[in-house]
Amino acid sequence: MKLETVIGLEIHAQLKTRSKIFCGCSTAFGAAPNTHTCPICLGMPGVLPVLNRKVVEFAIKLGLATGSTIKPFSQFARKNYFYPDLPKGYQTSQFDLPIIEHGFIEIEADGIEKKIGITRIHMEEDAGKLIHDEHEPVSFVDLNRTGTPLLEIVSEPDMRSSEEAVAYLKKIHLLLRYLDICDGNMQEGSFRCDANISMRPLGQEQLGIRTELKNMNSFRNVQAALEFEIRRQRDLLLDGEKVIQETLLWNPDKNRTESMRGKEDAHDYRYFPCPDLIPVVIDEAWIAEVRKLLPELPDERQKRFVTDFGLPEYDARILTGTRELADYFERALQVCNAPKKLSNWIMTEFLREIKGDVGPWIACCKVVPESLGALIDLLEKGKISGKIAKTVFLVMMETGKAPLDIIKEQNLDQVSDHDELSALVKEIVAAHPSQAEEFKGGKTKLMGFFVGQLMQKTKGKANPQVANELFTKELAG
Repeated sequence: MKLETVIGLEIHAQLKTRSKIFCGCSTAFGAAPNTHTCPICLGMPGVLPVLNRKVVEFAIKLGLATGSTIKPFSQFARKNYFYPDLPKGYQTSQFDLPIIEHGFIEIEADGIEKKIGITRIHMEEDAGKLIHDEHEPVSFVDLNRTGTPLLEIVSEPDMRSSEEAVAYLKKIHLLLRYLDICDGNMQEGSFRCDANISMRPLGQEQLGIRTELKNMNSFRNVQAALEFEIRRQRDLLLDGEKVIQETLLWNPDKNRTESMRGKEDAHDYRYFPCPDLIPVVIDEAWIAEVRKLLPELPDERQKRFVTDFGLPEYDARILTGTRELADYFERALQVCNAPKKLSNWIMTEFLREIKGDVGPWIACCKVVPESLGALIDLLEKGKISGKIAKTVFLVMMETGKAPLDIIKEQNLDQVSDHDELSALVKEIVAAHPSQAEEFKGGKTKLMGFFVGQLMQKTKGKANPQVANELFTKELAG
C-alpha cells in the first residue's frame, strides 16, 4: 500500500506592537515576571478590553501580502479552557468570523514550485508562560506575555513532505519580517508552529486520522519532528494498526514525539461571541490606506534583482533572504556600479562575519553600506587589489572607518606605475628562468605564479592588470 503524507500548519506570530492587544501594557521581552500586567490582561472582574487598532492594520497587511480575502465584518470569541497561565479561564480569539480567509503563498521545495493555500488568518491574544523548577516539583507563572497580540495563520492541508512544510514555514517567516509586523524571533517565542500530520492511501481524497505537534520553535525541530511522526504513522498503518488522534510534543533530547493529551475538537472549547468587544468593521478606504504602506515583497524583489541588476537567481535569492540584507545591498549599490562584484563580496566576505541572526547583526555592524560600496568601487576601478580590499575590509569591520581613510593611514595605495613595476617584473623573470621557459613553451597558467611573486614583493599593492600586461610583454621577449 502506497501512503501519502498530508500536512497542515498553524503558525502563531507575535505582532510588533508596543502594547498588548486589549490594554496598554508593554509587550517588551525580558522584563521581570508579572511586571507588564494590569487588571485588563489579568482578567479582573469589571474590566473592559479595547482592541489595539495596530493589530488590525497588521492583519490587513498580511492579508494583502497573501492574496487573501479581507472580511468587512469579523468578530472576537471566547475560547474556553482552564490552564494555570490563562488567568481569565478563556482566550479571546476569533472563531467562525475571522478577519482574513482564502489566501496562498508560493514555495519551492526540491526544485518544484507549489502553491500552498491559507485557510484563515485570525487575531487573538497570547497566554502566559509556565516556568518549571528543575529541582522541585513546582511551576511558576509569568503573565507578562498574557494579552500579547498574535496572528494565527492556518494553512490548507496542502503539504506532502517535511521539506514542503519547512519551505512554507520559512516563506511565512520571511514575509512577516518584510512586512515588519513580527520580529520572527523563534528563541523568544515570537514565531511558533503547530503541525497536523496524517497519512492516507495514495489517491484517496478523505483525510486520515491526524496527530498534532505543538509549539515547535525552530525550523530544525519542525523538520525532525515531522519526519519522525511520518515514519511512526507509516509504520503503524503498514502493520495494520490505527493512528490515535492526539496532541504530541517533540522531545529534541530523545529525538522523538511524546503524547501530551487526547486531541480536543472545536466544540470542547465552547466558543461563543465575546460580549465585551464589538465586531471589527473594515471598509475599502482602510484597506486602501494599508495597501499604500506595503513594502516590496520578497518574491517581487528577487525578480527585480535579476532583471534590473543582472544577478543570477541564486544571488538574488540569498540577497533578498532578509529585508535587512536586501536593503543593505541596494544602499551599497548606490555608491558603486558593480552589482555582481558587490553581490559576491556580500555573500562571501560580509556574510562570513555574521554571528547569529542577519537582521540584528546588520543593525549593529560597523561597516555601513555606503562604506562597503566605496570599497567595491575602489576595487572595480583598479585602485586597490583584491588582497588589499580584504585587508581594508577587516579593518573596516573593527573600526568602522571609511576605506579611503584606512588606505591612506596604512599606505595601501595600489602601485600602477609601469616603470616601478617593470623593474620588479624583469627581476622576477630573471630569477625564475625555468618557469619562464615553460611559459614560453605554452604553460600560460604560470602567469598566476609570476603575478603572485610580484604581489609578494609589493605586499599585494601591485595593480593585477598592469602586472599581467608587463609579464606578458617581458615573457614574449
